Amino acid sequence: MSYDVLSLTQGLIRCPSVTPEDAGAQVFLSEKLTALGFSCHALPFGEVPNLFARFGRGGKHLCFAGHTDVVPTGPANLWTHSPFGADVLDGVLYGRGTSDMKGAVAAFTAAAASFIGRTKDFKDSISLLITGDEEGPAVDGTIKVLEWMAANDHIPDVAVVGEPTNPDLLGQEIKIGRRGSLSGSLHVSGKQGHVAYQHLAHNPVPPLIKMLDALNDYVFDKGSAYFPSSNLEITTIDVDNPAGNVIPAKGHAAFNIRFNDRWTSETLGQKVRSILDKVGHPYTLELSCGAESFITRPGDWSHTVLRAVQDITGRKAEYTTNGGTSDARFIVKYCPVVEFGLTNKTIHQIDEHATVDDLETLARIYERMLMLYFGYS
Repeated sequence: MSYDVLSLTQGLIRCPSVTPEDAGAQVFLSEKLTALGFSCHALPFGEVPNLFARFGRGGKHLCFAGHTDVVPTGPANLWTHSPFGADVLDGVLYGRGTSDMKGAVAAFTAAAASFIGRTKDFKDSISLLITGDEEGPAVDGTIKVLEWMAANDHIPDVAVVGEPTNPDLLGQEIKIGRRGSLSGSLHVSGKQGHVAYQHLAHNPVPPLIKMLDALNDYVFDKGSAYFPSSNLEITTIDVDNPAGNVIPAKGHAAFNIRFNDRWTSETLGQKVRSILDKVGHPYTLELSCGAESFITRPGDWSHTVLRAVQDITGRKAEYTTNGGTSDARFIVKYCPVVEFGLTNKTIHQIDEHATVDDLETLARIYERMLMLYFGYS
């Protein structure tokens, strides 16, 4: 049995699965996988739909991880094609989730179908971990499925996540890790008063500015072997004061640090507090970690994916760790994981799209990856 990657992608796009709604996407996928001989398990946790599917029970085990949920479309009238219509025009497929990441889910499914059809003596295992909670809180999705997999002897030897990793061309980048994310909420108290009677008030803005300057000017590091330097961005400054003749009673600022593997959220939080302490003014600070940094250091698995990409595209992909967080941060606790998918030029945008050529090429890359990993090269 074989599957056409375009038809599979269109079928998934036509399910308006905005987080946490599934809208039939995982049912559609499960039916396709069951027809190939996969054992499929629907795993709802809370309001989140999840799917685990496995072909084979022994030997080496490769898992594809992905998601069928998508972000909201924004104003539908701004789209030149219906966001859930899956229209094709001049070799380009339009629709929410095309690149992020229903196209990759479809490409791996098509690749698995072709691979299984070509390898009648296959005695190893292929699985898919599909969540409906990647674009949302990510609480009842991949984390919970991995716990279920561990309890039921389904943990893979290696994993690939189908996130759209390429900036412009298929085959440019393979993600081997991601930066961590630490957010801070900084508060400075003062005393409200009239600007003409400043001696009766206490302005919180100057010390707040000094603190933000200290944070902004600090060089946290100069990067590491596979990561760029850690970076702080100030995202909000607010004094809740619309009046031009009133000294505010309080000041608030928010910031986010994307940090590399030289830090943990704990050590970075300690450094932030030490920087603020040196300003010498009272403050309160709340820190929250969205994700720790992680890396799968280059080795047999990453080199296999690298070779598959090069064999099909002719490009030698670069190992990178840039971009936002992904569910790979959960998987790395169980097995080596890399990320490779379509381009990310239009993800989360109006008129998200991917070329049909890229979809077909990605399916060939995934099939080549399966061939190499399982020793059919």
